[in-house]
Amino acid sequence: MNMTPYEYTTPPVKKRGFFSVLSASIIGAVIGSGVTLYAAPYLGVLPTGVKQTETVSTEAKQETTENALSLQQTASTANNMIDAINQVSDAVVGVVNIQKQTDFFSGSSSEQEAGTGSGVIFKKEGNSAYIVTNNHVIEGANKVEVSLSKGERVAATVVGADPLTDLAVLKVDGKYVKKVASFGDSSSLRIGEPVAAIGNPLGLDLSRTVTEGIVSGKRTIPVSTSAGEWELNVIQTDAAINPGNSGGALINSAGQVIGINSLKIAQEGVEGLGFAIPIQDAKPIIEQLMQYGKIKRPYLGVGLRDVSEIPADVRFEQLGLPENETNGVVVTAVEPSSPAAKAGLQAKDVITAINDTTVNNVSELRKYLYTNTKVGETVQLHILRNGKSMTISLQLSERNDQ
Repeated sequence: MNMTPYEYTTPPVKKRGFFSVLSASIIGAVIGSGVTLYAAPYLGVLPTGVKQTETVSTEAKQETTENALSLQQTASTANNMIDAINQVSDAVVGVVNIQKQTDFFSGSSSEQEAGTGSGVIFKKEGNSAYIVTNNHVIEGANKVEVSLSKGERVAATVVGADPLTDLAVLKVDGKYVKKVASFGDSSSLRIGEPVAAIGNPLGLDLSRTVTEGIVSGKRTIPVSTSAGEWELNVIQTDAAINPGNSGGALINSAGQVIGINSLKIAQEGVEGLGFAIPIQDAKPIIEQLMQYGKIKRPYLGVGLRDVSEIPADVRFEQLGLPENETNGVVVTAVEPSSPAAKAGLQAKDVITAINDTTVNNVSELRKYLYTNTKVGETVQLHILRNGKSMTISLQLSERNDQ
């Protein structure tokens, strides 16, 4: 028989016979009583003893009360999270990505499930209900279906999607929806605050699985998307987030959605590192997707590349930069009739700052444009042209083919 290799840290206590224990107890009690009665009048033990008894009794009651309060508080916290989960659970759905697959030998095509994720019902209006999920959950789909709380699968329409922020909005017939989740305030989250992740890890068979943890941190992390590099603001949590959880809800103890589960670090030996998009960042994206079906972002009309990716001899000979200079963004091409072309921006110009904010790479430039400027706004681009410093005024517009 296999034994767990644990060892006691202290030797076992030997057992004494019942009569030995009993006789020792009686003798001890008699001796103790005699000593107390004999010494009490001289030592003043009895009055003090009474007071001590009262004090001990009071302290015992206080300790018992504190323990009871502690247990009640712990139970209350646990009950709060249970109530919160019950409040949101039915609003978390499965999202099925269906794509056309072509048979290699016959050449015939058929629709098949390409993957599953999660989503959160956040609005019901008229005859329609709306679901937020991750863009990567529905990207490339020919058809999308939603699996509701009781297992029924219904057709969904993609209202809009944004690869850069990894968010998408779906629409389903409202007659199937009974529960809608409410959004909380992710900006007020504190490190250590309890949260729970609800989703469908590893497929619909484990639908609305709940994992609990805390807010481990607030980060900005670089991500690669089908629309380019981006720096994503995220909530870090140790609540388990697995494949299939993407698009599900990260909730607080009030039963409010404070994040959309999106990422995890899938690396051997790494655990408890999951990430969710803060709902404060998601809400304006959701609103634009609902209104326009896309995100209206400022547009320069240039091709861009990090200076650090350019060979040192090219930086020196063609861009007029010191060979050890690796910060900035190189303009590789300018689209005709674009805002950049109208402002006089040229290929090989190196953008070093926008509105006095230094940009070291393409990701930083894109982040500033998309979060700090608006369509129609005029910005100041600080550039180096053949090594000489210049400032160019450029009026941003919206890209027409978005």
